[in-house]
Amino acid sequence: MVDLRPVGYVIGLIIAVLGATMVLPFTVDYVLATGNAQAFAESGIICVLAGGLTAISCQNHAGQSLSVRQAFLLTLGIWFLVPCFGALPFVIGAPDARFLDAYFEAASGITTTGASVFVDVDSLPSGVHIWRGMLNWLGGLGIAFIAMIFLPVMRVGGMQFFRAEGFDTFGKVLPRARDIAIELFFVYAGLTLACMAVYGALGMPRLEAVAHGFATIATGGFSPRAASFAGYAPAIEYAAVLFMILGSLPYIRYVQLVRGSARPLTVDPQVRAYLGWIDAAVVSVTIWRVMSSDQAAEPAFREALFNLVSIMSSTGFGTGSFAIWGGFAIMVGLWLGVIGACSGSSAAGLSVFRVQILMQGLFAEIRRIHSSHRVTPIKYARRTVDRDTLDAITLYLGAYILTFGVVAVLILDTGVDVESAIFASWTSIGNIGYGYGPLVAPTGTFIDFPDVAKLLMILAMIMGRLSLLSVFVVALPRFWRA
Repeated sequence: MVDLRPVGYVIGLIIAVLGATMVLPFTVDYVLATGNAQAFAESGIICVLAGGLTAISCQNHAGQSLSVRQAFLLTLGIWFLVPCFGALPFVIGAPDARFLDAYFEAASGITTTGASVFVDVDSLPSGVHIWRGMLNWLGGLGIAFIAMIFLPVMRVGGMQFFRAEGFDTFGKVLPRARDIAIELFFVYAGLTLACMAVYGALGMPRLEAVAHGFATIATGGFSPRAASFAGYAPAIEYAAVLFMILGSLPYIRYVQLVRGSARPLTVDPQVRAYLGWIDAAVVSVTIWRVMSSDQAAEPAFREALFNLVSIMSSTGFGTGSFAIWGGFAIMVGLWLGVIGACSGSSAAGLSVFRVQILMQGLFAEIRRIHSSHRVTPIKYARRTVDRDTLDAITLYLGAYILTFGVVAVLILDTGVDVESAIFASWTSIGNIGYGYGPLVAPTGTFIDFPDVAKLLMILAMIMGRLSLLSVFVVALPRFWRA
């Protein structure tokens, strides 16, 4: 039997902290007299009490080293339970709001997906705009922490390859993780403040700069405007591209950079490949747009750059025109969303390093077929990739494709059209946030999806956020046996 008390203690603290962070949107609504401050006050009190009491009831087991099974349950518990409490301001502040829609919005925020069911976003109180951005920011910080510390040790999807440089913490998980978390927090907060400052300096309204700053670094995609970044000055779009890329690079490299070592960032093969693939995609789509329309080169380049970076970094911001660019651009965006950005960041998808290793494995197998006695070791970052890591990555690819297909079919069975169902599965599992298809087009949101389809999307968001296998392994009966 798994001892859930250490897990309950950590989750309780996280929920209590979540409630404490509601002070910021409460203050914004109170100062601006929007009439919504009470919703955040009540929600914050509920979170602090529920989380605090849970932590107190489990405090005798605080500080214990977590087993691998407890780590799996902790990651699942965070991403399933925290959105329940994060949805409270939406429900209390709008009594007519359905809890499922509020949970969808909060789960989309925490998983940094950015898909929304709020139709009239522009009319929401300012505090709600800040809270949606904060949900993105808190979720991005959380997944960066888990990707650096827990996933390499849990051997999820080949992440064990990064175990040595991602800090081997189990056995001493809490003391060691605490040091890493402090460094990561200051890096993450520093990038966020820099992003907000740049947005403000370029003319973005102050509250919008704060909300967009939270969402950009978290690669979350929640915007206080229904039009997202459409209508902003070109300089703001270019600034957003820069910070979306910074938010989708491995955070371990930033920690190393703060410690005085810039070389790991500059020589990281996944960073180089990520930037190179973005360059190739942007150039090809820009040429396509210029040749197939009468659009000038600079606007075509800027729109391609912004939207493709937003998709590959799994952010989800948009400029409102990508969906009508034609089949070639949409297919390029589809593949970029599947690949995703760098492992160890707040971005999702297959991740660049897995695709790189899979490609090397494929070429090695082709060479082996041609020369059966030839031994071709697979190397990544000057290290040999062992068979266990390659098998784990191959299994992850199979699980990703299978999950994508199953979720799409299940959403289709709820009455959603084929196009909308495929892209709903794509945007959920990849935590991308883009909506596409006849059911999304009228509102630009997922509000018209059936309830069952929304539940499937929530599950897919969380599975994509936790690298799929973290969810599958808990469903095995043997996981629960002593």
